[in-house]
Amino acid sequence: MHAGDLRPVCSRDCSGGPAIWVGVPLADVYLEFLGGRCRPNTVRAAAYDLKVFFAVVGKSPDQVRPADVLAFITAQRTGCAGERGVLQPVSWGDEPGGVSAATVRRRLSIVSGFFAFLQARGDVAANPVPRGLPTRRERSRPHQGVPLVRVTRQLPRILSPAEVDALTAALRTHRDRAMVAAMVLGGLRRCEVLGLRLGDLHAAERRVFIAEGKAGRQRLIPVSGRFFTAVAAYLDAERPARASTGRVFVVLKGPRRGQPLSVRGMDEILAAARCRAGLEHATCHELRHTCLTRLREAGMALEAVQAQAGHASIESTRIYLHLADDWLAAQYRKAAEVIDAQIFAGRLAGPGAPAGRPW
Repeated sequence: MHAGDLRPVCSRDCSGGPAIWVGVPLADVYLEFLGGRCRPNTVRAAAYDLKVFFAVVGKSPDQVRPADVLAFITAQRTGCAGERGVLQPVSWGDEPGGVSAATVRRRLSIVSGFFAFLQARGDVAANPVPRGLPTRRERSRPHQGVPLVRVTRQLPRILSPAEVDALTAALRTHRDRAMVAAMVLGGLRRCEVLGLRLGDLHAAERRVFIAEGKAGRQRLIPVSGRFFTAVAAYLDAERPARASTGRVFVVLKGPRRGQPLSVRGMDEILAAARCRAGLEHATCHELRHTCLTRLREAGMALEAVQAQAGHASIESTRIYLHLADDWLAAQYRKAAEVIDAQIFAGRLAGPGAPAGRPW
């Protein structure tokens, strides 16, 4: 069963907004509930995860038990579910592979939220998603069990200045250079770049208004003049004068000319440029990580990086402390100098004096 077989159905509701459903009545009610409090991308992601869950479990919501949830975790991690066959596309060599631990944890979160909704409505007696596995310390430390899925936090990959230059040189239009500049110079997310409208560009102030940030958070951030130069060239020479949208970035050729550029279209543009540049990696999110890492390396305060990135929590921004090698090296050298001075002072005091204890 491949990912393409599990796409949720999308249409328009009576108000003209997007309506998404997966074919499981109670799940569709939940998605309608989410549609009133979450952004469309969040609803689509939840719909896909729920459809994956019920395709694997094969039961109605009121029949799902904790054993089914644990079996779902195993199926997702291995890529197989017994007699049901392969659940995920082939990932390595000729062997079927499962999804990452982070994906499994996200899907469990969606499923748990769904059953919590049903429990609040009275449709099910209890949430079948376990909070964790019990341990021997349950009496002394209640609710401190072993997590169902352990996720190792990995440092994101970033591009070197030479790789950024190679990628930029491989781009063929002012539009593409402007989009990459927005990510690598302003730290915008892919969806934020595609969501930009003409009125969001404050060229005189060299700032950009993000009206459709993650979780609906808005922000006004500065972006390098190189981005605005590329945008100006794109608007003057490439963007159709009669474009059917107020979005900044639109399709330049073909039957969809003048319509908003899609996520898939943007990914194809970047993949082609990456191939021409001979780069092994250069995703949209890696461009964003590159920008935020360079800002931190240049001495930008962590709180300012958080504001630039649009992070709700500064904990999400702290990862750039580890990516910025200069910061860590400087902190280490500063501490090492103090330790060395204490040890040296202890030696000068003579054999009878107490040795320095830097720790």
